[in-house]
Order: sequence, then structure tokens, then C-alpha cells
Amino acid sequence: MNPPRSAILPGQWLGMLGGGQLGRMFCHAAQAMGYRVAVLDPATESPAGSVADLHIVADYDDRDALAELADLCAAVTTEFENVPAASLEFLAATRPVAPDAKAVGIAQDRMAEKAFISSQGVPVAPYAEIQTAADLDTASASLYPAILKSARLGYDGKGQARVKTADEAKAAFASFGNVPCVLEAMLALKYEISIVVARGFDGQSVSYPASENEHRDGILAVSTVPSPNVSPALVARATEAARTIAAGLDYHGVLCVEFFVLEGDRLVVNEMAPRPHNSGHFSIDACVASQFEQQVRAMAGLPLGSTDVLAPSVMLNVLGDVWFKGADEAAPDATADVATEPAWAKVLAVPTAKLHLYGKADARRARKMGHITCLGSSTDEAAAAAARVAGVLGIAFP
Repeated sequence: MNPPRSAILPGQWLGMLGGGQLGRMFCHAAQAMGYRVAVLDPATESPAGSVADLHIVADYDDRDALAELADLCAAVTTEFENVPAASLEFLAATRPVAPDAKAVGIAQDRMAEKAFISSQGVPVAPYAEIQTAADLDTASASLYPAILKSARLGYDGKGQARVKTADEAKAAFASFGNVPCVLEAMLALKYEISIVVARGFDGQSVSYPASENEHRDGILAVSTVPSPNVSPALVARATEAARTIAAGLDYHGVLCVEFFVLEGDRLVVNEMAPRPHNSGHFSIDACVASQFEQQVRAMAGLPLGSTDVLAPSVMLNVLGDVWFKGADEAAPDATADVATEPAWAKVLAVPTAKLHLYGKADARRARKMGHITCLGSSTDEAAAAAARVAGVLGIAFP
């Protein structure tokens, strides 16, 4: 670890590995605070690269490009967990990197992640490590029905399959290319929540209120803050668990921990993300300091901001499917096979709707194109606004 010797003040350069939408929102937050941002990403066009002060077009393991980033920037962060840990180690030799390679490496591998979380005294779902097909013969039958998940590079439901028997698991294992997996018992969920924590190099941390999340096809669809279902006692336990995990990792930056809530308000960790998270996007419009501002503050060695909620909110994830909803008043000649721009004017006719589009040129089904956060004086009021927006866009709600 190479922490800042003193606070990195506005006017200096900050580096970002990754050019996606999370990097884009980081750029907005950093630039609003007076920083300049350099993004390293292999794509010639990207959501973050298009708004950064400098876009270095290179692979994440390009040592010359990494050296250029390190020479320019006073500190570096990442917008997603699948960057090579070796690249973070290379940067950390000369610059503060938040989060560090060790934390990201653990989050990259479901086996390492589950083992680490368990070692911190925080429960996870029952699981078995599957290195070969033969391991499925010895896995406990009590795990079924289960979800087979590839140990690495899984994201938004990819590399996952629901299986009822060992034979189904073997077929799924083969379809994944016989890569290492975890076989995880399917649990009877009441609902899912997440806690976003920001932790500085000095060990100080802050946390956001719990977000209740609804996933569809493995992708986050709706987040509600505060949730009418989540008691203060449950939030306190989840927050303590998330902070325990962050402290155990000696984590620096923004970390999201996702939980399953079971009967009796039992909590088990589903997974963690070493970065800002979709379920924390509400903080941009509904909190004093957003999760992206906290990412800037943490990596720059500055005091963390307030996570106080200014208004209840409901966030809708906007996928590319919305562009293919077919004919409506705005586009009577549209078909389900032709991308048609959604009726944004109707969306914004809902006064408390805050539209965030990610600058992606091509809409594709299941591609994250943006999000909309609806605010209200109460959760019910925010939900009513979200229902109106969902109706315009043809999104199922709740």
C-alpha cells in the first residue's frame, strides 16, 4: 500500500482504470470538485473516456500506458473489479491506489471472496467449491436446488445457472467451459439489500442507508431507499457486517456488500463489489455526498462526506430493452426489432424524476443505458413517481 503522504487537492490529476458508466460518474464528481481525470480504457469510445480530461487508449496490462497514467496522476482507482490485479500492483509501486490489488483480487474470485467473508465471522450461503466435474459427485445433496456460478468474471447474472440436480450442474459446468465454479444453495429470500461503505486511508468509514433491491434476470432493476421492509435493527446489523468486511480487507475506497434477507431477518452475504454500485446510484440525487464523491475523497486522502439522506428515493435501472418496446405515441411506426428513442419528455414530465444517461451510442437488450431516480417526501411518494416513469418506458413496476 502506498497511501497519500498528504491530501491530494483539487487541480491535480486522478486516474481511473475503466471507461464504463461508473467511471463516467466518477469523472463528473471529480471534475465538479476541481480535479482533472485521466481514464485508461482499451475502447476508442467509452462513457468515461468521452468526458474525461484525458483518455489513454490502451489495454489494462499495457505497462507503458500504466506508467503514463502513474506519471500524470496523483492517485488511481478502478471502476470495475475485473482489471488485472497485477496492473494495480504496478501502479501502487509509485502511486496511491484505492482499492488495492489484494482487495480487488479477493472480489474477483467467488471462492476467495466467500472464504474471506466467512473468515470475518459474516455468514454466506452454503456452498461447495467445484474445480472439476468430479467435485459435483461429492457435493452435498443438501445444496440442491442450487445456483452454479463461475468463480471468476461473473457479472449481472452471467456465468450462472440454476440447477436442481447434479446432472444439471454437470451440464451447466460443461457449458461454462469446465472453469472453476461455486455451487451455492438457493435460499428462500424475503428480499435483498445492499450497504455501500466508504473507507479512507486513515481507517475512518461512513455508510449509506440500506437499499432494498429487486433483480430481474440477474440485473438490478429497482432500488428503494429507505425501504419500508427494513427495520433499523436489520440495517444496523448489515452495516456492522459491511464495515467488518471493509476493515478486514483494510479497504480504501467505496465498497458495496449485497445481502440476502431470510426468514427471521437472518442475513447472509451474497457478494461484494470493490467499487461504487448500481444500488448506490440514489446517492447522487438523494444524499449530501454521492458514492462517487466519496470515491474521490477516499482516494485523495480527504475527509469523507455526509451520507445523510435528503429525500426518499426509488431508482429504476434503464436497460436497452426500453428502446425496443414497440409502437407508442412518440413513435407510432416503431417495431420491436428497431431501436427507437424513448419518450424522455414524458419521463421528465414527472417533476421529481432525475434522468441519468450513460452516453452509450448503441442500445442493446440487457445493456445498462442509464438510470432514473425518483424522489419524494416519503417512500410511497417516490414509488408513485417511479410507477409513472415505469409506465412511460414500459418497465414492470414494482
